Amino acid sequence: MEFTEEIVTDFESTVSEVIELYQHRIQWLLQDSRKVFGVIKGTKVGLLVDVSHLSYGPRLLDFQKNLLCLIDEQLCYKKQLYCLSFSTEISPLWESPKTINVHVLREVRQWIEELEPGRGCNLLKALRHVLPMKELNSLVLIVGSCPDQSFEILCDYTQQCTLGRKVQIHTVIYDCSNPASLTVLKNLAEAVRGCYHCYSSKGENFDSSDFHLLLQESQKAKDLLKSIKQTFQRRVGDLLGSERADVSTAFANTEPSSFFPKPPKHKGPLVIQTPGILGKTSADWLKTYGLKAKKLDLYQVLAPNAFSPVEDFVPILKKTVSSTLHEAMMMQFEWYDGTIKNIHVDLPVLYNYQKLLAKMVRIYEKRVDWLSVASRRIWGSVYERRVVILVDISVTNSTYISHIQHSLRLLLEEQMSDKDSFNIIAFGSDIVPWQQELLPSQPENLEKAWRWVLSLECKGSRNVLSALRRAVEVEFKDKDKHKSQGLYLLTTGIPDQETHTISAYVAEACRGFDLQLHVCLFSVTKGTDSSGIIPARYANPTETASAFKEIVQAANGRFHWFGEAGIFESDDISSIISEMEKAKNYSQKCAFLVESLKQRSVKQSVKPLTPEGHSNVLMRNEERKKQKVPSPKPTAVLKDVKDNHGAERNTPVRVVAWRPPSARAGIPPAQTVKEWPQTENKGKHKPRKQAELSVSVFYTEEGRNVGTIYQRYPKAMHIRKSVCSVTLPKEEEICSSKEWLTKYSIKKLKLELSRLMFDCTHQKKTVECLHKKVSAKYCSIFPSREINGVVKHLQFHPKELKSYTEQLGNVLQRYVQRVQWLLSGSRRLFGTILEANVCVLVDTSGSMGPYLPSVTKELTSLIWEQLRKNEVRFNLLRFADNTESWKEYLVEAADESCHDAVQWVSTCHAHGSSCILAALQKALSFQGVEALYLLTDGKPDTSCSLILKEIERLIKKQDIKIHTICFSCADRGAVEFLKKLASQTGGRFHCSSAGEDGQSAAHRILTEGLDDEDNPVFPYFEGDDLKKLTQEVAKARSFLKQAKSWRLLLEKWNTNQKDDSGFQESVQD
Repeated sequence: MEFTEEIVTDFESTVSEVIELYQHRIQWLLQDSRKVFGVIKGTKVGLLVDVSHLSYGPRLLDFQKNLLCLIDEQLCYKKQLYCLSFSTEISPLWESPKTINVHVLREVRQWIEELEPGRGCNLLKALRHVLPMKELNSLVLIVGSCPDQSFEILCDYTQQCTLGRKVQIHTVIYDCSNPASLTVLKNLAEAVRGCYHCYSSKGENFDSSDFHLLLQESQKAKDLLKSIKQTFQRRVGDLLGSERADVSTAFANTEPSSFFPKPPKHKGPLVIQTPGILGKTSADWLKTYGLKAKKLDLYQVLAPNAFSPVEDFVPILKKTVSSTLHEAMMMQFEWYDGTIKNIHVDLPVLYNYQKLLAKMVRIYEKRVDWLSVASRRIWGSVYERRVVILVDISVTNSTYISHIQHSLRLLLEEQMSDKDSFNIIAFGSDIVPWQQELLPSQPENLEKAWRWVLSLECKGSRNVLSALRRAVEVEFKDKDKHKSQGLYLLTTGIPDQETHTISAYVAEACRGFDLQLHVCLFSVTKGTDSSGIIPARYANPTETASAFKEIVQAANGRFHWFGEAGIFESDDISSIISEMEKAKNYSQKCAFLVESLKQRSVKQSVKPLTPEGHSNVLMRNEERKKQKVPSPKPTAVLKDVKDNHGAERNTPVRVVAWRPPSARAGIPPAQTVKEWPQTENKGKHKPRKQAELSVSVFYTEEGRNVGTIYQRYPKAMHIRKSVCSVTLPKEEEICSSKEWLTKYSIKKLKLELSRLMFDCTHQKKTVECLHKKVSAKYCSIFPSREINGVVKHLQFHPKELKSYTEQLGNVLQRYVQRVQWLLSGSRRLFGTILEANVCVLVDTSGSMGPYLPSVTKELTSLIWEQLRKNEVRFNLLRFADNTESWKEYLVEAADESCHDAVQWVSTCHAHGSSCILAALQKALSFQGVEALYLLTDGKPDTSCSLILKEIERLIKKQDIKIHTICFSCADRGAVEFLKKLASQTGGRFHCSSAGEDGQSAAHRILTEGLDDEDNPVFPYFEGDDLKKLTQEVAKARSFLKQAKSWRLLLEKWNTNQKDDSGFQESVQD
């Protein structure tokens, strides 16, 4: 890359001009009223003046003079102005903002000259008076003493009033030496994204947000100019007259360390600091300051006002009824477990909760800022008491040695003085320790370590494994006697050794001890050094980071990745960012609740309270009282009374008393009869058909009292049941298919197709006058299909069927995923281990010879995948002519015991016959065992019925399940025996055959979809878990197929109906 000297010079000149421009701007800010009050922004300004700090004399006169200067130099050019002075009480100049003109300015000057000192600084009262004025877009707060209210109160009120408005708040601390006042007003301005300005007549404590921004930019420009001058060194001699300077050649001839200039006082003595904050990982810090620890989890806050929907069976209605109170009084909200809760929204509580969330986010931001500066930017937070630092000095780091040394200097100065002991190990191809053992973190030892660091030279490759071994086997040789021990590895590239080798070593070294390995990866831009030496292994930065993440995960440590541009990735910072995202999510959910409540309130407020023609509710109630209950159709008893109409009134009507034959017997409703003929209004229009009533009588629990139920006919119309929205958990639950389907079957999810149908059958009734059977009047409106032997009308909408097929398709896909999970890993052969204390019995008879290698391999997978992962206490037992157990008791699934168990499994060999009964008897004798998993390939060497009787006798006093596993068994008698054994003890039968075909079918269904309802199909599974689940899959597929065919039928039917109606209209025309 080449630059001309002219370009470099022009760039330097431009940067110098920018620096000079910044300096002029700073000088301008330090003149006239800008020095006292800063630059006032906005066009419609509210001026709030605190007079509590004033006293009669020179101080008051100076303040009035400065205010007049502010009016003449800045405020006179604004559009509108509002003035108010305050102390304990407020004193506004006008009732509302005034447009600026000569008369208004004269009034303002007179008002300033008449200002008098007061007592107290009631800033909140002044803000309450001014902030509601929507005309103002800028507020200037001139305060000379500490406000009477706290920062939190002022900040909350100001944020609430300015939410959604563009109001610039400019706070001025005028000649005030009180630190509390400075802090409150400065934080207030920052919280509302405003500006602050601090002025002192004595020249002390001068501060300004505008001034700060200019100084920062000016310093950046100066640093850039300095870097240019140090990097692009101009040649002398013959090159002075040349027009072009080959910068790339200059780079090649320059020492590598000159590219990165050493910090000032690089070789000076350490300036050791005592850490003011106790170092913690972010995970530990969040245990104290996390949202859950502070009881600010959204679900913790809503829990007291959250209620589950209530459903109960009402005997009188003969159906399950859901509570509808939430529709009018509460909001529905999805809980963390996916259920729906009814929430009573308490607006003050939610508002206060959102304020607390905002406060916690500010705390998290400060934590992130603290982690991003000084030595923590490079090393993270070093919190252990015994620390060993591993430093990469391979030859590829020659260019960056000054950076590495400076990183170590920062660490020794800022984070090592409060440790118990430490050591530094430098490594390239060879291992170079500073000391042969850990030394106390005393100032003299830290200084000696720094002098040793300055003498380091880069050479060799990157032998990370040897450095780790040195630290673990020498520095931490007594690691079991100490706590809080840490290894910090600072490196720039991929290790010489393979990642899995290092991961295995650190996992073994750190397991069971309070020892962690943390990696600090310094990302560099080159893969070779300045001499062109290629490293032993090469990987790009992303691959390097992935490798070290795997190593850190094995050692339970933290990963920190940084570079010259800043921090790229940090476990500590990621934890805090995750908590901030959680707080943001909670705040959004709160806002959603509040917005939903507002929308509901608006709807209720615009909804008319009275129907048309009624002026108030009282009139409506009176009308309701006047309405007559329609007369019931006469029952047999009333018919008798009608027939005897005209007889003597005192003639008693004989009513036969009736009692149920038993307490449980139902009382049938009285039979209705045809209504007697109307004698009045003959020839007029037919009266509207009255609703029928039926009376049922029953005896109450108290004595012989009788109760009556009036039922109105026809029955209430069926409510169309909508398709439920279903969400199944993505993570697999460790349970049997029977238990899983009790929660997620099609019936439980209310997705049975028949459930969505009306009980509307297609019937024909005999009409006496026509002497034939005739269909109902409206039968031709709906298509009909035979369902379970009954012809029914399909009263669906195509959209409903579409929604149903989508929901059922998602459920079906989830079923297939679980089938795939049951056929993966060790579950394909052994099934799912459910209990916490088990014994696995393996048949090693002669017939198992061809299959034993694959069985031992799967058994090894079972040990690590299910027993170790789920922390199951276990034992192993093999049987042939005799039985042999791995241990005489159940063992915890620790890494050490699992390694030992795998070694024992590898010694299995096939011989002899199968003594299943003896193996079961021994396994049942293990104390605390809850279940046995028996794997065999054939019948036992004794009677099957004898084994079943003996096992029944043994488990009478013990609740122990026996799960049987049939492996490559062609004997149906043996299969039936294993099924009976499992069923008798409450266990499950599992068969390993058809596993590959099942996996293939599951894969095809998930990838190709279910366009073909009949293909692919699962093979027949004999095992209980897979059999039940694939039966549910078949049931779902039949429903899906039926729903799709009905949808096509409805679409075709609707099309034909439209065509017929169009034809009839054309005929009529």
